[in-house]
Amino acid sequence: VMVIKYFSWIKEHVGKSEELIELPDNVVDVSQLINYLKNLNDDYKKVFAKKDLIKIAVNKTYCSVETKINNSDEVAFFPPVTGG
Repeated sequence: VMVIKYFSWIKEHVGKSEELIELPDNVVDVSQLINYLKNLNDDYKKVFAKKDLIKIAVNKTYCSVETKINNSDEVAFFPPVTGG
């Protein structure tokens, strides 16, 4: 089972900080995971409409949307860190 974690405004929009999902067989990378989540409901659609602003980590390592994933992974989505 995959663990997905959400941080900052992403967490506020989806209404949870973490969820567990069983990946469908056709979801093999982060980009496909985002598309899968966007199809679940409008909250995910709104969050991932700004997907260029979202940072991604798989198993606590920054990665790109092309990164391969599987059910044993932890995926985290968070906005870029801003200074100030």
